[in-house]
Amino acid sequence: MAKPDEIHAISLSFTDFPEDVQLCILSFLTPSDISNFACTSKRFVSLCRDDPRLWFSMCNRKWGSKTQINKWGSGKISYKLLYNTLLEYENLIGFWRRSGAESDSPLIFFEWGPFHIAGSRVKPSRTGTYEVIKLPFLWMGITSKGEIVNYLDPVGKVELSESVMNLDDLGVVENELVPVNVNFVGRTHVVVEENGTAFGYSCNSPQNRGFMKVSSSGNMKEEEYEDLCVSPGSLPDRLMTDIYQYFANKTSPGGNGSARRQRRRERERQGRRKWEPEDYVKIVNCSPTPARPLQGLWKGFCDETTLEFFLVSYDDIGGIACRRLVELCKPFSAYAPVFWTSNTTFIESPLSSEEENIYESRMHIQPLAEADDLCEILPSADKSVILCMLCMNSSYDLVIPDLAGSTVNPRQAEGRIWQYENGTFGFAFLRDNHIIDLRCIAQNGRILEAADISGE
Repeated sequence: MAKPDEIHAISLSFTDFPEDVQLCILSFLTPSDISNFACTSKRFVSLCRDDPRLWFSMCNRKWGSKTQINKWGSGKISYKLLYNTLLEYENLIGFWRRSGAESDSPLIFFEWGPFHIAGSRVKPSRTGTYEVIKLPFLWMGITSKGEIVNYLDPVGKVELSESVMNLDDLGVVENELVPVNVNFVGRTHVVVEENGTAFGYSCNSPQNRGFMKVSSSGNMKEEEYEDLCVSPGSLPDRLMTDIYQYFANKTSPGGNGSARRQRRRERERQGRRKWEPEDYVKIVNCSPTPARPLQGLWKGFCDETTLEFFLVSYDDIGGIACRRLVELCKPFSAYAPVFWTSNTTFIESPLSSEEENIYESRMHIQPLAEADDLCEILPSADKSVILCMLCMNSSYDLVIPDLAGSTVNPRQAEGRIWQYENGTFGFAFLRDNHIIDLRCIAQNGRILEAADISGE
């Protein structure tokens, strides 16, 4: 007879647990883990493959705090399809910048909506304050038929009201929106381009190409299908397509006629186009970290009226570069930083009297709307407390050798970077009598100081 205080080990298998507990445990796994688990027993095949409760639990555990899982596709789609779609969309969340063309709104911000992904253009306001404008222009989601749709508003006039409960309801304003393809090229490059027809059609499924494209019902002629697959902005590159077409026409019977038909279809398609393709590159490191406190997206005034966006990055050789975001869209913009320094060693406070004088003798640039209240720009309690300082010797000839030739480079300048206790920082060149203070554009995935444009 066992003693009362003797502990007996109870052996339980996974099948001994209640079904809701099994689903809860399985919801922590990835799809590949689920597939491996299903191979262990015939009993689990239907549970892992067909049971919507499992895939709902997996979606809800991963994204339930960010979006309303049961509203995607009006709650009528397979949660397994939803899981794979949201897994693709997840990489979009965050900041992207325009690439390959100049733009006054080069910054794009993707965020979770209740039943969609929303893309917004983010740009500085012109109100003389630190407010930024966030203008939604792209909505991505799934219809109740399980079709991936993407709608773009070229002029930024359409708003999703509370009456719009799913992307099917966008049909009431479809004439104001442009159906587009959102093509994922790797994980850090996205191409957004108009569909080839009035009905969205996917010539490359996500499973086959790794691209996310618009899908919906509708018939398409073979020549229109061909046009869509080689439309500008898609892969393969337009130049390579032209080269291929040239040699194909040279070696194929009736090549001249094919080339003429191709050029005619190209002109017709361009005539129907409402919106030009745009390329975006992901800003991976958009926020500061303890190891890289200056890294990320910042905003500040270089004069009293113009708010500008800046991107500070740590390069591969250990330097720190700060660039205006609008200039990153221009050719050779990588060679024109606001400042660049190879010195990344901070000097902790307290600073020497000489360094204190360098800081105190300079004025902080204030926007006109806040000129009467310096505390609104940088609270005096934080402004007077400098956490640490960085000496920089920013010189263009360090980036572009021999730019100044045999003469002294006039752009060479010594400067300082001051990191404040509140996590922001300011910088100045010794040749100037002012300090440019920078604030974060976003924090914890949310835009800071977003302007209210509802009345505009």
